[in-house]
Amino acid sequence: MEGVAHLLQWGASAKRCDICHKGSGCTASIISPMEITQAQKEVRETFLGGFAGQLVSAVLWLISAVACTWKSFFLGELILILGGVLIFPLTQLVLRGMGHAYALPKGHPMNALGTQVAFTLPLTLPLVLAIAALRPNWFYPALMITLGAHYLPFIFMYGMWQFGALSGLLIGAGLAVALYIPRPMSTGAWLTAALLFAFALIGRQVAAHNLPRRHDS
Repeated sequence: MEGVAHLLQWGASAKRCDICHKGSGCTASIISPMEITQAQKEVRETFLGGFAGQLVSAVLWLISAVACTWKSFFLGELILILGGVLIFPLTQLVLRGMGHAYALPKGHPMNALGTQVAFTLPLTLPLVLAIAALRPNWFYPALMITLGAHYLPFIFMYGMWQFGALSGLLIGAGLAVALYIPRPMSTGAWLTAALLFAFALIGRQVAAHNLPRRHDS
C-alpha cells in the first residue's frame, strides 16, 4: 500500500487545487487520473513494457527446462531458484546494453510499489519448495502459479491489461500441468519460457506506441 500512497501523495503535490489554488499543502487537493496515467506511461517507457525483464526471465526458464530435460530435475530447479536472484540486475544490464534508461528516476511514485512487487515472488519460494518436497512434479506448476500472481500488480504499475492476460495464462497453465500433465516434469518450464518470450515481444510493441515519433525535417 505504501507504493499507492506515494503515488497519491505525488499526484496531490503535483497538481494545484482547483478549490484554494494551493499545491501540496492543500487538503482539498485531489489526484487526477492524468497523474496516474503519466506515471504508468513513464514505467512503460523506461522498462519497454516489461520487455527486458520478461526476456531475461524467459531465457532463465528455458535454461532450466533444458537442464531438467537432458540433465536432471534438481539441476533445473537449482538454476531457476538461484538464477531468479539475477533477473533484475540482468534486466538493467540488457536495458543499458540497448542504450536505454534502466531505472525510474529517484522519487518516482512507482518506485516503492516496484520494490514491494519484487519481493512477492522470493517470499513465496518456501511454499513452492515445500510443495516440491512432497510432489516434485509440482515444482514448476507451483512456481508458474506464484509467478502469475506476481504479475497482477503490474497491470496497475504499467497500465497494461496484457499483464492480466499473462497472469491468467500462467495460473491456468500451472493448474493444468499439475493436474493433467505430470510428465515430463519439464513441461511447465518449457511452457512458461514460451509465454514469457511471447509477452516480452507484446510488451515491447505496446511500449513502442508511447515513444515519441521522429519526424523527418
